[in-house]
Amino acid sequence: MGNKAATFATLAASNHSKGEREVNDYYATEPKAVELLLQKEKFSSIILEPSCGEGHISQVLLNSGYAVKSSDLINRGFGEVKDFFEVDEFCGDIITNPPYKIALDFVKHSLDIIPEGNKVAMFLKLQFLEGKARKEFYKENPPKKIYVASGRLNCAKNGKFEEFKSSAVAYAWFVW
Repeated sequence: MGNKAATFATLAASNHSKGEREVNDYYATEPKAVELLLQKEKFSSIILEPSCGEGHISQVLLNSGYAVKSSDLINRGFGEVKDFFEVDEFCGDIITNPPYKIALDFVKHSLDIIPEGNKVAMFLKLQFLEGKARKEFYKENPPKKIYVASGRLNCAKNGKFEEFKSSAVAYAWFVW
């Protein structure tokens, strides 16, 4: 009442997060999300995971028999430390949960560096469908598929799933 935060919560515009956003936008992907994707999509045998964090996506892919090249801009104890935007080409598929604040740049760069016919799968907020810049991008690059889970999947701030057990955010796999 009379409070900006209360107004946004009433309008369902709150992100329901605890505290401030993680400075480097590190929100680890629940492994179940990758398992669900693999039930729907087949990928080339070689996959790049350029925002690997602590390896939550990579481990599921590795356990499923894929050869995975894992990297991240920040050393979180898994994969190579590398700036994805310095990668000039990759002869496989790309699967990742990119930092949301630069997600569109990640999608564009991914599509630029893989051969035609290869796939890009990004785990993103469902609201990635919105926005003027993305509308223009979608005119030329519509996703081939968008998979929305019937139940909420979780992205845990700093990979701390024990602290972040549920989410008010709807996520989807966008596949190009």
